[in-house]
Amino acid sequence: MIMKQVLLNTFLLIIYVPLFSQFFPAKNYPKKFFRNPLGIPIMLAADFGELRANHYHMGLDIRTEARENLPVFAAADGYIARVKIEPFGFGQAIYINHPNGYTTLYAHLNSFYPALAEYIKQQQYKLESWKISVDLTPGMFPVKKGDLIAFSGNTGGSEGPHLHFEIRRTADDVNLNPLLFELPVKDNVPPVIRMLAVYDLNKSVYEQTPQIIPIKKEGKSSSLHPPLVLTSSASKIGFAFNGFDTQSGSRNPNGIFEAILYDNEKPVTGFQMDNISYTSTRNINAHIDYKTKANGGPYLQQLFELPGYKQSIYRMPGGAIDISDGLIHVVRIVVKDASDNTSSFQFSVKQKKSKAPGAIFPGKLFYPFMLDGYETDDCAFYLGERSLYDSVHIQYSHSPSSLPNVVSMVHSIGAPYIPIQDSLLVRIKPIGNLTPAKKGKVLMQRFVRSKTELQKVQWLGDWASAKFRDFGNFQLVTDEVPPAIISVGFSNGANLSKASQIAFIVKDNLGESISFRAELDGKWLRFTNDKEKAFIYKFDEKCGAGEHQLKITAEDMAGNSSSQIFKFTR
Repeated sequence: MIMKQVLLNTFLLIIYVPLFSQFFPAKNYPKKFFRNPLGIPIMLAADFGELRANHYHMGLDIRTEARENLPVFAAADGYIARVKIEPFGFGQAIYINHPNGYTTLYAHLNSFYPALAEYIKQQQYKLESWKISVDLTPGMFPVKKGDLIAFSGNTGGSEGPHLHFEIRRTADDVNLNPLLFELPVKDNVPPVIRMLAVYDLNKSVYEQTPQIIPIKKEGKSSSLHPPLVLTSSASKIGFAFNGFDTQSGSRNPNGIFEAILYDNEKPVTGFQMDNISYTSTRNINAHIDYKTKANGGPYLQQLFELPGYKQSIYRMPGGAIDISDGLIHVVRIVVKDASDNTSSFQFSVKQKKSKAPGAIFPGKLFYPFMLDGYETDDCAFYLGERSLYDSVHIQYSHSPSSLPNVVSMVHSIGAPYIPIQDSLLVRIKPIGNLTPAKKGKVLMQRFVRSKTELQKVQWLGDWASAKFRDFGNFQLVTDEVPPAIISVGFSNGANLSKASQIAFIVKDNLGESISFRAELDGKWLRFTNDKEKAFIYKFDEKCGAGEHQLKITAEDMAGNSSSQIFKFTR
């Protein structure tokens, strides 16, 4: 009889159960208040809450048919409240405040409509900065629903032409799921679950490898493969799953909107991608199995709350299922999209006790909500109260470096698969005495395999300090090499009367961020720097006919500066 029940409970079914939707409070967002911001049907490349490296996706990525410069329209009446331009991130973006308390954002734009573009250009010259964030008053640029505000593009952190669109609460700047506002997105396709992961919640998630079970599709249903009844030696277990969602007419895998965990038909916990703030988007690292993902595995969305994850996306705290009673527990995971298309996965689990000894981990044990650190004669590191999501042993070791510009030992702290919420403070003492001039050229470098990161240091006596958001290998490096300024397609003394633009590439020996300044005949000249690939000036009224002198200055993080002067004729 038990086996019969188990077989009945081991299917992935496409179902519609109104009871499940009541687990979360009903939403009261205005319906159909916002229009499609493009003039073509909405097809999504990404949805709200989709999983990304160190952040959730905070809006909708709307396809632009692989084209740029499509007209972008105001989604509702309001006024342009802010314009932002940056090399990565949103690229060129517009924020519109609406009278009902919401803000819409339009990002990765190529250009703004003429009046706004001219005003922003004036502000860039006033501030002498291409990178800019300008707040605007309500009467400056009012818009009506459907007004042209910009043209779509591929600027900033975009990897292909599309429009990034967000809806936020104006009062607290919290992002809301645009699909809950009944935008015209056709969707009758339920989410898909591909695998299940089982965890021992008596242990740190960073000090175990979960049992991962694939879900095998068989016709219209799916099942665990194998086994029929899951067993675990743990007394308290938790679950995670891998899955995706999509929309009608699309094969693009998007994020999961909602999931609920049931134990013997009682809700244990659940999450919903309803509202997320940019101040907490990094907490995605507490929602996913960060260790599995960092080690090259799939995204696994956890249905349990880590002890250091407060104000989480979970509806109920905890998420552990106690199976110490030795009985079979019927577990159900219900996954839903924002259009109420639902998939339900049900299986059974029981405890199978084991006498195997627990693993012993090297390193010092750190806990969430504890201010603690580790100190040696030439290295120290400190973790704040909100640094860790779960308890974990953090190992430390050091070794010499053979590189000529490294002036310290290489200090290995923790493991890259342990996420950090707040910053890690690292202090390193260099080898030998450095002169004040040499100290001014020192940076702290973090590296893991081929990936590197540099930070400026603060000196306290003979100790250099810097903050990082990840564990890894740390060392002090000196940089006394100025950036190289390379002109693209022209040389000093050139006749540029037929050219449409001037471009420069700036290279740094350590790949540091660069401060760039251009002056035409002694006055600041606006060069764009999208994606930090090249600095480009497109000829305009700022450069008339005749002879001109262009001075380019570039400075790296260590303060090394280089300048070049070019003369040309228009």
